[in-house]
Amino acid sequence: MQTITALFDDYDDAADAVGELESIGVPSSDISIMANNARGWYRNTQSPAAEDAASGAGIGAVVGGAGGLATGLGAMAIPGVGPVVAAGWLASTAAGAVAGAIVGGAAGGIIGSLTDAGVPEEDAHVYAEGVRRGGTLVTARVEDDLASEAREVLHSSASVNIADRRGEYEADGWAAFDPAAGDYSAEDVEREAARRRAT
Repeated sequence: MQTITALFDDYDDAADAVGELESIGVPSSDISIMANNARGWYRNTQSPAAEDAASGAGIGAVVGGAGGLATGLGAMAIPGVGPVVAAGWLASTAAGAVAGAIVGGAAGGIIGSLTDAGVPEEDAHVYAEGVRRGGTLVTARVEDDLASEAREVLHSSASVNIADRRGEYEADGWAAFDPAAGDYSAEDVEREAARRRAT
């Protein structure tokens, strides 16, 4: 089993990639999506998926049915990232890390969740920062025989080139994701989106 991850600047592009992953045989229960919600585009904060995530239960059971991944979207806040909507196994892991941090001071948060899933730490920092700045993260656990095709799906879509994005962040003085940094406001996210559109 391999973990394949991609960052998207636009939620719709990420949702399309999720559909493509499902079409090649990746089960919904093995796909996660996490999107910045600072602009409040998603307002259903009473989702059963959010409640399951908060309790540490597997979201895969909620999102794996006929309704697909999007029906399992739930809202939560992640330290350093801010308000997100998320579904899937990674959302459950991140929610558990957040709950653990609140209750017992657990470390790791989103970076720990990503690295525990097999994402290289230097990439995990860029992915977390990307979501903080308004992006959407798609992460899939795939069997080895589907890994090449799944990687092609994610990287031939409208995903972000992670090395280029790291370079952009570093050119602005960024070194690593900081969970103690302030959340991006709706205005910050819009400024970031406008900056990306201008380049």
